[in-house]
Amino acid sequence: MASRQPAQRAMRSTGSAPRGGVFRFFVEVIAELRRTTWPSRQEATRLSILVLIVAAFFGVFLGAIDWGFGRLAEFLIT
Repeated sequence: MASRQPAQRAMRSTGSAPRGGVFRFFVEVIAELRRTTWPSRQEATRLSILVLIVAAFFGVFLGAIDWGFGRLAEFLIT
């Protein structure tokens, strides 16, 4: 156990060890959220619609590829 003690002391002295526990974590999270630049409602709506359109497009695209490969496998097997 003697080999662990110097490493723990070094960790504490450099400040990289977590201090303050859960309360400090939430205080830092709230501080970080206050510094965040949030998009406007219009921008968030526009980007959400864009994500849905892209997801639908790729869903249809991959579905078509899956259907095509399924038909090809069926043709090759029979």
